[in-house]
Amino acid sequence: MIVGMNTTRLLCVLIAVAGFASATVHAAPAKTCAPQFRDGWVRLPPAPSMPMAAGFGTFVNDCAQPAAVAAASSQGFGEVSLHESVQVDGMNRMREVDKLALPANAKVTLAPGGLHLMLMQPKQALVEGASVPVTFKLEDGRSVEATLQVRKAAP
Repeated sequence: MIVGMNTTRLLCVLIAVAGFASATVHAAPAKTCAPQFRDGWVRLPPAPSMPMAAGFGTFVNDCAQPAAVAAASSQGFGEVSLHESVQVDGMNRMREVDKLALPANAKVTLAPGGLHLMLMQPKQALVEGASVPVTFKLEDGRSVEATLQVRKAAP
């Protein structure tokens, strides 16, 4: 009788463990919060032959954790980088930004006269209304996909 009781108890424990393991394997994967890029646009260069354009928009990080943009790329351009316009001795100067911090629960705007994208070496001339796909690579290895609209002026 004691052997039967221990066997029954052992069988119940094994069934419970198997059920827990099965529930764990079949549970839905946790959703990872990621920043988004909204209202993206590219200023149409004054001359189609210009080798660069500027891109703008807003990063929205509704996540509880901060993030950072480490790089950007676009299939329509040979090179894409983050830049910032700053005043130095009364003159506007541009400098490349190595990393763009995206604080938790905050927005970071790329706008004329401040932070912006430099889209260099276009693979074809830009035309108003065209879409420019851009991929932002986050510091943690994830990517944020965006589409920027080509415009003559800010929306």
